[in-house]
Amino acid sequence: IGGDKEGWERVPYWLDGFVPLAYLLNDEDMKQRVKKYIDSILERQCEDGWICPCSEEERKTYDTWCVLLITKVLTVYYQCSNDERIPEVIHKTLKNFYDLLKSEEIKLFQWGKYRWFEGLIAIIFLYERNKEEWLIDLAKLLKAQGVDFSLITDKWKKPLNKWTLDTHIVNMCMMLKAEALYCYITNEEYTDEGEKLYNVLYKYNGTPVEIFTGDECLSGASPIQGSELCSVVELMYTYETLYAYTGDKKWAERLEVIAFNALPATISDDMWTHQYVQMSNQISCEKFPGRSLFRTNNSEAHLFGLEPHFGCCTSNFNQGWPKFALSAFMYNDDTVINALTIPSRLETKDFSIELDTEYPFKNCLKYQIKSNKDFSFIVRIPSFANNVRINGKKTACEDYKIKIKKGENIAFNITFEVKPYFVKRKFGLNCVKYGSLVFALPISYEAKMHEYESNGVERKFPYCDYELIPKSEWSYAFSDRKLKVITNDISDIPFSSKNPPVVIKANLSKIDWGLEDGFETVCAKIPCSVKATSKKQEIELYPYGCAKLRMTEMPFAK
Repeated sequence: IGGDKEGWERVPYWLDGFVPLAYLLNDEDMKQRVKKYIDSILERQCEDGWICPCSEEERKTYDTWCVLLITKVLTVYYQCSNDERIPEVIHKTLKNFYDLLKSEEIKLFQWGKYRWFEGLIAIIFLYERNKEEWLIDLAKLLKAQGVDFSLITDKWKKPLNKWTLDTHIVNMCMMLKAEALYCYITNEEYTDEGEKLYNVLYKYNGTPVEIFTGDECLSGASPIQGSELCSVVELMYTYETLYAYTGDKKWAERLEVIAFNALPATISDDMWTHQYVQMSNQISCEKFPGRSLFRTNNSEAHLFGLEPHFGCCTSNFNQGWPKFALSAFMYNDDTVINALTIPSRLETKDFSIELDTEYPFKNCLKYQIKSNKDFSFIVRIPSFANNVRINGKKTACEDYKIKIKKGENIAFNITFEVKPYFVKRKFGLNCVKYGSLVFALPISYEAKMHEYESNGVERKFPYCDYELIPKSEWSYAFSDRKLKVITNDISDIPFSSKNPPVVIKANLSKIDWGLEDGFETVCAKIPCSVKATSKKQEIELYPYGCAKLRMTEMPFAK
């Protein structure tokens, strides 16, 4: 935007979340800040369409991941603002990109090569407006120069202690939507390749909250390895896209698990701080005094702060909630689909739909619909729902479909039941699930503030970092399979670490778990012994997203 700092990725990353946030809140100050950045970017677009912040001499060596990212952001901006400049800006950008790629003046490499499919978002946006055939050719060019991830799956099965683009966690989380987007624009047969790739990733690197370990790069199935925050929000966007383009409910259900667990877990209650990486079994967030536990991140990556490790997550994490909210309602011709049953209101010139709910903590959905036209309405009912009732009348556990007539003003309630259960994990460990929520043993902590100076800038409160130092016992195992759900009132912070809206009481016994070799603030990957060293006691488990320090994966005591 005219300064001398590198902003090719972080500025678009930030806009990707800030734009929908500003317009969803209808905040004039925020919308003006959006416009300042968009105007600045548009003013600096070259006459031939080149939009990357570099000189003409640098074009051949410039990673055009920037083009893929900023055009994707501009589509979101147009959908929110209806700024009529945007279609022409995207047209000029993509036509220039196409001409340069086709003439081989430039080619995809580095990030652009591994994220080629991100450009399909803007290509589809433009093609649906003008049906120009060169856009399909551009999609094919990108695929031809991009990485075929199905050829490198063997590299995902065993973690490496080195940084590679082939195993970079954010690349993995973005690429699952590639086939769905590509088949949509080229009209080729969709084979659900994303599911095959997901299965490999999850088998070897999966966590209880539907994300993959990856402190920069894939890190295996260990409960003490980290998952980058950028990967959380990018995987959410991938699942939103996959559900939108395929209608396959599994993607929406996986999306909910990430949104209601992994995202709030790695951000402080006041949202001033976040972690670069979160761990499933995270007994402390203290800087490692010696070598880092993580495979490719430094010793501060798990601290809560403004910019732990790298600033990409600082810029990128804010797309999580706004895009999740944007995906609450979707449409297909004259059918409206309530894809995500979160507290929300959809307003158009013809109808309004309001959903009052405390889901996922309480399973009651209250709808109020006013309409001046005929349309069909579908509510996605989760597969784990039992005893589904519409206005108290029992119905099949399938999506609820209703025809709305012009002039109608109707209300109806949907309720269902969910049971808590144990899920087997690797290494003889287990976790507890309840609907879309994963539960963990919370560990109380003291937050130790660190104020300091970085690159000449003072990092004082609230722009400081924190270590979380444990103050309660964590060395436990499950004693039996009894689980009791207790619901509480919801505070202004739904995923509050002090006032969780729902807890599960479980029976636990102390065991000799032990510490990871060489570390004083990390539990061992697997316990030294599962023999009970105490009588069982009833202890409250918190939703994973409410427990900043936690034990999520635990054995059964003997």
